[in-house]
Amino acid sequence: MKFLRLTVLAAAAALTTLTATLAAAQGAKLKVGLMLPYTGTYASLGNAIENGFRLYVAEQGGKLAGREIEFVKVDDESEPSKATDNVNKLVKRDNVDVIVGTVHSGVAMAMAKVAKDTGTLLIVPNAGADAVTGSMCAPNIFRSSFSNWQPGYAMGEVMGKKGIKNVVTITWKYAAGDESVGGFKEAFEKAGGKVTRQLNLPFPNVEFQALLTEIAAAKPEAVYTFFSGGGAVKFVKDYAAAGLKGKIPLYGAFVTDGTLEAQGADAEGIFSTLHYADDLNNPRDKAFRLNYAKTYKLQPDVFAVQGYDAAQILAVGLAAVKGDTSKKAEFAAAVEKARIDSPRGAFTLGKNHNPVQDIYLRQVVGKENKVVGVAAKSLADPGRGCKMGG
Repeated sequence: MKFLRLTVLAAAAALTTLTATLAAAQGAKLKVGLMLPYTGTYASLGNAIENGFRLYVAEQGGKLAGREIEFVKVDDESEPSKATDNVNKLVKRDNVDVIVGTVHSGVAMAMAKVAKDTGTLLIVPNAGADAVTGSMCAPNIFRSSFSNWQPGYAMGEVMGKKGIKNVVTITWKYAAGDESVGGFKEAFEKAGGKVTRQLNLPFPNVEFQALLTEIAAAKPEAVYTFFSGGGAVKFVKDYAAAGLKGKIPLYGAFVTDGTLEAQGADAEGIFSTLHYADDLNNPRDKAFRLNYAKTYKLQPDVFAVQGYDAAQILAVGLAAVKGDTSKKAEFAAAVEKARIDSPRGAFTLGKNHNPVQDIYLRQVVGKENKVVGVAAKSLADPGRGCKMGG
C-alpha cells in the first residue's frame, strides 16, 4: 500500500512538471499572485510595489520569457492572522506560478513558510524580516528589497563614526522594528555607543505622546527610529509638535520614504539610511523615474523600485528556464549569478538570496531624501541560520 501511495505521488509530481513544461512551451500565461496591502497603514506601499512590478513587465512588452502575465491580487491587510489562508488561496485555489509579496514582516513569514512547504516561487518586494533570508531561506525564496538588519546596521556605523555615544530607540513592537533596532544596536555598540532605552508600542498604534515625553526627559544625544507608512507620518509630526525637532536629532530607516509630502516641513533635516534615494542621478534611475512618472503621474519611491526589481529577478530566472517555472534549481542558479541592473545601482543576491547592495546615507531637503554619501558599500546580510537545503 505504501509503495502504491509513493508511486501515485511520484506520478502526480511528474504530471505537475510535465504540465508546467507544456505550459511554458506553449507560451501559456504565467500566473503571478500579488499578495500586498491594498488597505490600511501600508496601502500606498502595496500600490507602489504593484506599479513598479507592472512597469517592468510593460517595458518588456507585457511578457516575460515569452509568457504573458496574468495577475491575481489578494489584499493581505497587513494582518498576520489571515496570512496563511490568503497565501494558500493563491497557491491552492488560483494555482499561481509565482507569489510576489509583501510589506509586513509578520505576513511575509507566513508566506515564506507556505512557499517553503509547497516549493512555490516567492519574491519578497519589501518585508525585511531577517528570517526570510535567514532561518526560513530556501532555493525558491528571493528578496528584492533588504533585510531589516541592513539599514539599521549601516546607521549604527554612521552614528558611531559621528562620535554619538548615547541613543534612545523607538519603533513598533514587531519583527521589523525589533530587527531594525537590533541591526542598529549591533553596529552602534561595536563603535562604542550605548543604547540607553529601547521604546516601543504595538503595531499599528500611533499614540506616541507618552514615549515622546520619556525621550524628552531622557535627553539622549540622538534618537534612532523605524516606522513606515501612515505611522511614520504621524511620528515625525508628533516629534516636531513635542518640541524635540532641533533639540534631539532624529535618525532612522524608512521613516521618510513615501511619506515626505504628508510630513512636510517637520521632516526637514532627518537623516536616514536606505538602499535608495531621490537623487541618485545614475542613467538607469533617471530612465526609471521618467517612465514611472509618465505612466502613473506620480514620483516613484523605494517601494516602486523594489517592485520593479522583483519583476527583474523573475525575468532573469524565467529567461534561464525558458519560462518553465518547474525548473527551480536552474531558476535559482541563474538568479544567484545575475547582476540586477536596478535604479538603486546594480546589486547581486547573496547565497541566502538577499540583495548585496550599497546603503546610502540620506538627509531630507525639501521634498527629497538627498544622498549625503554611501553609509555601507556592498553590505551583505549575514543570513544567520540560513541552510540552503530546500
